[in-house]
Amino acid sequence: MTRVLIADDDDLMRAGLVELLSGDPSIEIVGEASTGREAVQRAGRLDPDVVLMDVRMPDLDGIAATHELTRTAPRVRVLILTTFEQDDHVFGALRAGASGFLVKRTRPEELIAAVHTIAAGDSLLSPSVTRRVIDRMVQHPHPDLKDQGALDELTPREREVLALVARGLSNREIATALVVEDSTIRSHVKRILMKLGLRDRIQIVIFAYETGLNRPAATGNPAPR
Repeated sequence: MTRVLIADDDDLMRAGLVELLSGDPSIEIVGEASTGREAVQRAGRLDPDVVLMDVRMPDLDGIAATHELTRTAPRVRVLILTTFEQDDHVFGALRAGASGFLVKRTRPEELIAAVHTIAAGDSLLSPSVTRRVIDRMVQHPHPDLKDQGALDELTPREREVLALVARGLSNREIATALVVEDSTIRSHVKRILMKLGLRDRIQIVIFAYETGLNRPAATGNPAPR
């Protein structure tokens, strides 16, 4: 069973999410929270696999709550679900340690699949949010460079895979581009995460942006949609 805690200050939205996710026999709703502070406290007590987190909540917003959760309960994974797609929300949530970011207009079946994806240890962004991440890189091609030394730990092929992951390509797309098997790319990604001390693909995107490895504006290649 995938144990889920739902955090949203809208009672009707929370009830709808409970009803929707409860329809999946492999998902168990272990609790609800109407503020960010409650989400942190109840996650610590109930030990969910995934916290479905709204951004705008009283007492402690979803981004601050996510940051607190990744510090106090690193095993718990956070899926941000919000009406808003502003850059500060997207990047704030990703930097805080969220493993996924979906907008509330996402189809029910996609939301259920996202919960399972996050629970399995992968990361997920909706296409519109992925586009915003890429656009942000284009608009800010000169980030504060850091962790450059960590790149020296990677082989040339791993650096190539890292750059493609950070552009939003899936393992299958990368495998096709490099003419190798999907399993080979999965192995590369695992080694990249281990060597760089990163948790998931979302952190790869942030790392590539902050080190200046990915500079879409300079390549002239269109960002993937």
